[in-house]
Amino acid sequence: MGLNDTPSSERIHIGFFGRTNAGKSSLVNRITDQDLAIVSDTRGTTTDPVYKAMEILPLGPVVIIDTPGFDDDGILGEKRISRTKLVLNKTDVAVLVVDLSDGIRKTDEELISLFEEKGIPYIIAFNKADLKEGGLAVKPNEICVSSVTGENINRLKEMIAAAGLSKPAATPLISDLIEPGDTVVLVIPIDSSAPKGRIILPQQQVLREILDSHALAYIAQDTDLKELLDNLKTKPKLVVTDSQAFGKVSKTVPEDIMLTSFSILLARHKGFLESAVKGVKAIESLEDGDTVLISEGCTHHRQCEDIGTFKIPKWLREYTGKDIKIETTSGLSFADDLTKYKMIIHCGACMLNDREMIYRTKCASDCGIPMTNYGTAIAYMHGILKRSLEVFPDLIKELNS
Repeated sequence: MGLNDTPSSERIHIGFFGRTNAGKSSLVNRITDQDLAIVSDTRGTTTDPVYKAMEILPLGPVVIIDTPGFDDDGILGEKRISRTKLVLNKTDVAVLVVDLSDGIRKTDEELISLFEEKGIPYIIAFNKADLKEGGLAVKPNEICVSSVTGENINRLKEMIAAAGLSKPAATPLISDLIEPGDTVVLVIPIDSSAPKGRIILPQQQVLREILDSHALAYIAQDTDLKELLDNLKTKPKLVVTDSQAFGKVSKTVPEDIMLTSFSILLARHKGFLESAVKGVKAIESLEDGDTVLISEGCTHHRQCEDIGTFKIPKWLREYTGKDIKIETTSGLSFADDLTKYKMIIHCGACMLNDREMIYRTKCASDCGIPMTNYGTAIAYMHGILKRSLEVFPDLIKELNS
């Protein structure tokens, strides 16, 4: 996978924030060397966040986000500000763009408070340096730039890269669980919900890490798994399955072969598997009339037997024997009021970055709402969660506690 092919969810997200007409869009265009954002003297030209995947060396693949002015007025302005706050939940590095002639105002101070509250490293870029002589005495995270002349643009890129490189490395999907020469079997069902002509992102990513680890990968549908296992001369170290086929696959794979799912591996990669294992036990306390939120990070077309809107609700009701209400969210939307839910079941989050998932997990925790994910919940309801966590012994202790 080349840098240009890196999924957005795996890229460092760099958000540009500031007051209306501080020059955010002009600065984004200068940094990206593209007319990514519309530039105009008219206030409020940027109405929605604009995203651009690119590379900033030595940081590598990133997503640049140009946000609307944070000081917009009226109802539309409130909506723009709300969208800007949503962007903060996925921002790894923030650039506060300030008009050098105006200096830092109350709105800028509010944004700085939000950055600090969310633990986001930030840089203050005093823009329009070409219009003002002298400049300001700046702190280590401040710089004077000009989107017109290009003054200090390269230095700003270096500061952004340095801030991005301070982010801890993500946990691998599978590479730390296998050795060169190991055999891994991937179970990928092809049914009505499978994307035509391709396999989904987590499956691609796991396969790539296996290849990078110089291990051996075998791929089969759940219907062909037994034949594959019977024909292998070497016993697989691990079988990884799509969560929807967990029940069937667990009956096919011998007990002496470790088994887990793409969703469980992805939850660990995104940093919320431990909380998912803690939260899944809330299924036992569900009662008639309780509402469960099923949340997905993408907005794919729903099929007649969609996992989030059909299969998981069906398994929940069958497992508990209770009349449970289901609500769903998708994409960037995450319910504003979580207190009405008895628990939350989230997708594997392949389209969301780790900061967004940590934010969602914290929102649930702050409200005292247990939160788990698809793979963990499905394994639990099929009675095989302990087995699916054998690759993570410490989590089995958590499950038994």
